[in-house]
Amino acid sequence: MKSAAFNYVRPKSVAEAIACLSANLSDAKLLAGGQSLLPALNFRLSAPALLIDIGRLVELKGITLIDDCLRIGAACTYANLLTDPEIAYHAPLIAEALAHVAHPAIRSRGTIGGSLANADPAAELPAVMLALDATIVSEGPAGIRRIAAADFFTGMFETVLTADEILIAVEIPRRERRWGFAELARRHGDYAIIGLAATMGVDGARLAFFSAGPTAIIASRSAALLGRGIPDRDRIEAACVALAEDLPEYCDPEIGAAMRLHLARVLLRRVLNVWLSA
Repeated sequence: MKSAAFNYVRPKSVAEAIACLSANLSDAKLLAGGQSLLPALNFRLSAPALLIDIGRLVELKGITLIDDCLRIGAACTYANLLTDPEIAYHAPLIAEALAHVAHPAIRSRGTIGGSLANADPAAELPAVMLALDATIVSEGPAGIRRIAAADFFTGMFETVLTADEILIAVEIPRRERRWGFAELARRHGDYAIIGLAATMGVDGARLAFFSAGPTAIIASRSAALLGRGIPDRDRIEAACVALAEDLPEYCDPEIGAAMRLHLARVLLRRVLNVWLSA
């Protein structure tokens, strides 16, 4: 099957893209890397009248350090992030997670902004943003908004972005922290059955699970039980028990809720035991 007919524009600036989007609110879709949108078009799960191609806008590219913040342009591809030295030094969790995403052809086209705006609950990057306490930067006719990652994802494929806003960047605070990532999938590159992105800093742990519910989920009770600093084995086991309160009973054709909870505990132990042995 192929997509329904549509019109196509390639604006020359973010301002032009916003104006175009605002003029076609009910009939337009933004195109960046296209790794989620194009399959949806071809299966006719989406049939916009207009595609607005923002993938080549220079304003949406680049990775820069601004004061105590690492700013990543929304059009940076996964391949960019995997090889960038600033990411490797200041946010290695991103590169570790992206190594699990699909395959090289997709990583060369998929973008960080596209992944976050798509808000797939099985995707790695939303959970990574929660673990890193990131800020999502959007721009629309009313100006620029900065939204905490914890407030950005509202449901399956849903965010707080309004119909006339564009996700333009991600800002990650530069902090000293340990990090860990683990996921279980049937094959490397497949969507995960369950996954975990975790950090530990002076303010405590942040545990973000994906493929665990309708959105990426912060396991706040488990994180609180870990306390600050490297946890001992008693605290790790207490945190694992508390996952039953943090994660919803979420099942799908892949796996039942009880097995998903068990595997979430397996991943939490794996990540924390690495910290213990480091």
